[in-house]
Amino acid sequence: MLIDKNSPLPIYHQIEEYIKDRIIKGDLKPGDVLPSEREYSQLFEVSRMTIRQAINKLVNDGYLYRKKGSGTFVAEKKFEQALQGLTSFTEDMKARGLKPSSQLLHFEIIPASLKVAATLQVAEHTPVYEIKRIRLADGIPMALETCYISANLIKGLTEEVITHSIYDYIEGKLQLKIGDATQIIESSLACQTEVELLNINKGSPILLIERCTYLANGTPFEVVRSSYRADRYKFVSQLKR
Repeated sequence: MLIDKNSPLPIYHQIEEYIKDRIIKGDLKPGDVLPSEREYSQLFEVSRMTIRQAINKLVNDGYLYRKKGSGTFVAEKKFEQALQGLTSFTEDMKARGLKPSSQLLHFEIIPASLKVAATLQVAEHTPVYEIKRIRLADGIPMALETCYISANLIKGLTEEVITHSIYDYIEGKLQLKIGDATQIIESSLACQTEVELLNINKGSPILLIERCTYLANGTPFEVVRSSYRADRYKFVSQLKR
């Protein structure tokens, strides 16, 4: 018996757990189309409304996603990023056993705008590196990133350096100690540029992240604005009283 209709647990919840269990065990793999509501309705001998309630919950939780006119599919597993500790994208992906890479879109030294200059605590028009790149994990686009770094402070950045880890270069080559960062996260819908570069559907949810990173002596050296795919990335925070 797949579900217990005499259980105090709601039937839709039991069905939700059944489908979730099949996803976790790998019986249903990312990209697989889910059986129809009618098929599940016959399997569990319940109404389609009950099936829909279970599926809606799994969609909201990120286990499934819908394609209009095509059906409901198993979603890719989201990558988790802890909000404790300051690490680079490269370090995050390597820690998960994934191969990090970047597709460089733009790299040049420009005069700092008023907003960037204020954040980096330098005069307006001070030279900064402007770096735009797509961050990938195992070849899958994860984020679109625009980075501004003080050129007077972080010297010698090249295209070769930024296709790997900038943090490794700063701490290894320049022997500067990275301290901490402040970060703001908010949700939004993908714009056309993000749709095209991150290979997502129009109107897909994204996580907008703006971070200012400081050296150990308190000097800000970097402003990063990133658009992360909300269907592939989630942030986890541990809170202590």
